[in-house]
Amino acid sequence: MFTATPTRYSDMTYRRCGRSGVLLPVLSLGFWHNFGNLTPEEQSRAIVLAAFDAGITHFDLANNYGPDPGAAEQRLGKFLNEDLSSYRDELFISTKAAYDMWDGPYGSWASRKHLMASLDQSLRRLRLDYVDLFYCHRYDPETPLEETLQTLVDIVRQGKALYVGISRWPLEAARIGYEYLRQHDVPCLIYQGKLNLFDQSPREEGILEQAAENGVGFISFSPLAQGLLTGRYLHGIPADSRMAHDPRFLQRDMLTPQVLSRIKSLNELAAQRGEPLSAMSLSWILQQKEVTSVIIGASSPAQLNSNLAALRSSAFSDEELTRITEILAS
Repeated sequence: MFTATPTRYSDMTYRRCGRSGVLLPVLSLGFWHNFGNLTPEEQSRAIVLAAFDAGITHFDLANNYGPDPGAAEQRLGKFLNEDLSSYRDELFISTKAAYDMWDGPYGSWASRKHLMASLDQSLRRLRLDYVDLFYCHRYDPETPLEETLQTLVDIVRQGKALYVGISRWPLEAARIGYEYLRQHDVPCLIYQGKLNLFDQSPREEGILEQAAENGVGFISFSPLAQGLLTGRYLHGIPADSRMAHDPRFLQRDMLTPQVLSRIKSLNELAAQRGEPLSAMSLSWILQQKEVTSVIIGASSPAQLNSNLAALRSSAFSDEELTRITEILAS
């Protein structure tokens, strides 16, 4: 079974992604929030440049990231052109397609029509000739799997992406995908799935083990459970929090007394380790041997720096791991 092997440059750690030549930083910058039209441009630019200065070379996007859809790619394209053009070969840019992007029958899912058109649009917004990694963002139960997979193969052969990956695919579809792509000489580079202390389904479902067995990397999104694992909600729901003003993905009823009790106990353990809860939560994911990288979000350079504290986390003792298991089971 393949496991990630770390290599250290400066203060950032890079891990080999699957059985490939790619080294990804253990912390990657996600563009799901804070890079669309609702965020001041200079605030977004400051985060991007601070991330790059810290050794984060992987920027994770999707066609519909914003808001509005496409805004995050458009904004990064401007930064790449104005601030980072001379560093293109030091950057690893990923984007995705398959979620709702435009109206009509071809604006979503994983048909050849949608994937090809969406990637062409993404490249124009990013002002790039190619992306380093292109994902099928979700499994499409209606489109023949061979059509989706052959499209990924052709995208690499056309030079529009160097590598391809899959995100949130069920176990059996991923198995077929890994085999098909390998047989067509375009092996899957990475699987993107939700993994955090509160959601360990990739481990429970066998996704992590399957990826490792196939020489495929794994990258975690939502590592802090939409902010629940940052300590932000230890004393209730702040008025300026995501839960208070953007309930699309983090609803108030998620913060049950049981969940709050777990957060407080985990925070106590993090304090004993001398680090913030967010750093401990990220460090726990990175201790999973199959994990290549973790996608972090940030609303400011200061928040980015608090996440970077995970790079200085000490290894967990057996007692600490046992304590975490007890807290999550309580």
